[in-house]
Amino acid sequence: MRYIIYGAGAIGGAIGAQLFQQGQDVILIARGAHYRSIAEKGLRYINPEKNSTLKIPVVSHPAELSFTDEDIIFLTVKSQHTAQIMIDLSTSADPKIPIVCCQNGVANEAIALRFFDNVYCMLVMVGGTHLNPGEVIHHSARPGGVLDCGRYPNGIDEIIKTIATDLTKAGFVSRPNVNAMGFKYTKLVMNLGNALQALCGGNISELLEKARNEALLCLKAANLKLVDLDLEGTEDKNTAKLPATMRGGGSSWQSLQRGAADIETDYLNGEICRLGRIHGIPTPVNKAIQILASRAIKQGWQTGTLPAEDIHTLSNEN
Repeated sequence: MRYIIYGAGAIGGAIGAQLFQQGQDVILIARGAHYRSIAEKGLRYINPEKNSTLKIPVVSHPAELSFTDEDIIFLTVKSQHTAQIMIDLSTSADPKIPIVCCQNGVANEAIALRFFDNVYCMLVMVGGTHLNPGEVIHHSARPGGVLDCGRYPNGIDEIIKTIATDLTKAGFVSRPNVNAMGFKYTKLVMNLGNALQALCGGNISELLEKARNEALLCLKAANLKLVDLDLEGTEDKNTAKLPATMRGGGSSWQSLQRGAADIETDYLNGEICRLGRIHGIPTPVNKAIQILASRAIKQGWQTGTLPAEDIHTLSNEN
């Protein structure tokens, strides 16, 4: 197998690095300064056990690749980029190539299925940071995180069994599950605080509870069942970890901190707003978070500077 990691940021970089160090054939797809740094110097990969510079092959666009029947594509980009990436991939990759949506949110798999026959969903519980070009920090090792997976919309096949085996050998917990999308809806509810952390820093517990309560009402109305994440035994007292001070925040915090041009909130809190509109359920807190996260990214706000009261106020207006 050759693993093509489309998006070599915090998650894709960590997964690609671990597979590469295990001897797997890996190629990264990265953009801009991150691509140039990896191409020139290699990927600087930091985890609790060692710092490495890995000469992983990298390209800046899928058109630069010659695809084979042995390829598997991991999508590790943010959800807002998936639609364009599917268009880019479809011009050169065979429709039968396996696409693994190793992403937060629940919209990516349906987008991918418009273009490709074999789509897989993967729960992402990996602590990673990408702030500087050419560098990825992976915050834990042995295991390096949980990447449970299955076929979309449900089921297990030999491809996903192979992927799970390779990821397990590379130091992750990865277990095939017939209902992996249920895991992703559970993770969606967990991720509703991502933008809150980026915007407000602390004092978000009341807002987060309200956002999650809105989500549970919407999911129930849509008859979407959550699946408890089986994390027992996935982390023990011997797990190596970097100091918590080395991780400023999650993926949305990192987007705002890096000055990215967009943020994933439309596919997290925005997903709850979408379900609320369909089923007639008010989602004022999730709507306020979505609006303010968009404003923050467009206007270049500093992380953690928005008073939580501003979100309360806007949600009361919705």
